[in-house]
Amino acid sequence: MQNNREGQLKIYQLFSPVLYGICLKYMKNEDDAKDVFQEAFIIVFQKISQYKFEGSFEGWLKRIFINKLIETLNKKKKENFFLDVFDPDTDFVDEEELDIIPIQQEKLLEYIRDLPDQYRTVFNLYVFEKMKHKEIAELLKISEGTSKSNLNRAKGILQKRILSIKNFKIA
Repeated sequence: MQNNREGQLKIYQLFSPVLYGICLKYMKNEDDAKDVFQEAFIIVFQKISQYKFEGSFEGWLKRIFINKLIETLNKKKKENFFLDVFDPDTDFVDEEELDIIPIQQEKLLEYIRDLPDQYRTVFNLYVFEKMKHKEIAELLKISEGTSKSNLNRAKGILQKRILSIKNFKIA
């Protein structure tokens, strides 16, 4: 908070692995992830005086990074980032977990990165950030139904990719 370079370096060293991992989950490639990572850390140091010592510091950092990631993804799209495509007659979310199929972490991250932006973002917020659909909808300015639909579609795409490499057939 006093613009101490040593303190900033310690924060960077302590939290950069987790925060860079978040950037990799949301962005399609490493170059974009590195750009957002750098920009978000600049915001962190500019706004560090706003941290109120309420809640975890890591949670505060993650929120800044996620907001910057969503802002960046939104800027990349000229048209609406999310289309309200929820159809209550055909789209539903099965909250049950899939049977666990062993897959390398790098391969899973690659599959997540390959998801369309809107599906990847909702998937990451729901699965990794443990946000509820209501929170996701408010953050992304979409309906809860669209959030649920995008999560369902992301899970379906990931399931097909994972099962295809294991030579399983989808029933």
